[in-house]
Amino acid sequence: MRKLDFASLQVRDLDTSKDFYTNKLGFEISVSTPDACIFSYNQGEASFAIRKPMINLEGKELGVGASLWFAIDGSMEDLEKRLHLVEVKPLGAINTTPFGRTLIVKDPDGYNITFLQPN
Repeated sequence: MRKLDFASLQVRDLDTSKDFYTNKLGFEISVSTPDACIFSYNQGEASFAIRKPMINLEGKELGVGASLWFAIDGSMEDLEKRLHLVEVKPLGAINTTPFGRTLIVKDPDGYNITFLQPN
């Protein structure tokens, strides 16, 4: 294997998740169907999908142990301020890692969305 080509998250409520990713995080919808939505950011540099469940998720916990990482341009402090303006609360403070600085939020289904300001 040499690279991850695409990621897709199963979500409980497609409309709620669409709203979160577009209006709160700033992703753009590149393709939308009744069952799925493909997002892009910065003209397709970051691309992934959310979709209605392919299996019965009743009673199952989503998002545990999963995290999508998105590199950002600009400062982590500016991103943190923008997230607060749209009422998205980070899971904690800005962290320094070997890869750079990170800030994590949870989506409506509990998936971690990690933003990375690379070194």
